[in-house]
Amino acid sequence: MSASTGSGPVVVLVGPPGSGKSTIAKLLAAKLGKTHRDTDTDVETEAGKPISDIFVDSGEAAFRELERAAIVAALTDDDAVLSLGGGAVLDADTRADLAGHNVVFLNVTVGEAAKRVGLGVARPLLLGNVRTQLRNLLEARRPYYEEVAKLTVDTDNRTPTEIADEILEQLG
Repeated sequence: MSASTGSGPVVVLVGPPGSGKSTIAKLLAAKLGKTHRDTDTDVETEAGKPISDIFVDSGEAAFRELERAAIVAALTDDDAVLSLGGGAVLDADTRADLAGHNVVFLNVTVGEAAKRVGLGVARPLLLGNVRTQLRNLLEARRPYYEEVAKLTVDTDNRTPTEIADEILEQLG
């Protein structure tokens, strides 16, 4: 798995907020000698401001357009382990683009995700009751995560290293 296939990122991680996508992607990238690429970071760099400001200033639709462009660009990066924003799978074109890639769904329970994201984070879709928002997001998005995933890995009560090692073992 350490050799690039020339067909896009080595691994693409999807999952809800708090599933560990960025943390696990960084570990995988280090283990594989690849770079870590996060589409949320790409969006913030392109926009010149945090995602929460994009939501406030321009709305979710504008953010999703920027996110889609970032994903299209990132899926051509053969030297990366890619982590997508939690809502990226809502876009049908993105789901279609993920076909054929090593997509891993990092599954997490609502309780664990709430502990990980905390209450004072800049996540615009989690404003208000974090646990309720997480539950609603997970219920709505789970079918999409499962649709695009080649592999599902449970993350509750596991260290990032354990999760990364399982991904590497499962994907060979």
